[in-house]
Amino acid sequence: MTGPLAREPERRVLDPHVDAPTVSLELLRTGTLTVRGRLTNASNATLYCEASTASLSAACVYKPVRGERPLWDFPDGTLAEREVAAYLVSETIGWNVVPPTVLREGPFGVGMVQLWIEGAEEEDVVALVRSGSAPLRRMAVFDAVINNADRKGGHLIPAPGGHVFGVDHGVAFHTQDKLRTVLWGWAGQPLTEEAARALELLREALRAELGDRLGEMLTTSEVSATTHRVERLLRTGRHPEPSGDWPPVPWPPF
Repeated sequence: MTGPLAREPERRVLDPHVDAPTVSLELLRTGTLTVRGRLTNASNATLYCEASTASLSAACVYKPVRGERPLWDFPDGTLAEREVAAYLVSETIGWNVVPPTVLREGPFGVGMVQLWIEGAEEEDVVALVRSGSAPLRRMAVFDAVINNADRKGGHLIPAPGGHVFGVDHGVAFHTQDKLRTVLWGWAGQPLTEEAARALELLREALRAELGDRLGEMLTTSEVSATTHRVERLLRTGRHPEPSGDWPPVPWPPF
């Protein structure tokens, strides 16, 4: 049917807990981005958007590079790529720690676009951090790998079913030890067998395709430093402890 009475087909809203990551990534890469609002509590320009095609839509976060605030210890204009690099590590390690994330052109230029994850409303983030759950222990290992300099409690998103996502990984992958996190509960403890297996997989991937893909987002030194952190974790077999050279907990912590 055509003409003024014709109806456009209804778009299906993507379910991040059901749809495959490949579906999410394709939508984020190719969908039309429409700005719906701004997250005013973020330190950099962070826009709440809808990514849509003719048949599918999803909420997402868009952080344009031009909205990044300069930092004294990270090169200007690199935070979006670091967020994508964190997703690539998450994807490779197989823990689904970071929501699907891409680098693409948007309404305000190139930026990071990440699938919006709606957290479980009943979850107390402070209680979650203190819980010592298996998903948080995986997150602590992941943060050690990417050298996350800003793991606040508010960057943890508890999802239905007990899974926990992490967001805001723009200040990561520095060559110097800058791990700063609220997840020090396992400091010095032996890694789990699951973590050791995942790190071995990651080490091999860094020597192959993952290393090449990270090289498109990071400097050669930063990719090498990531490999060295993985090797150090495997060599010691333990969660890292605060170095003493850098404040171990971000401020504010939540």
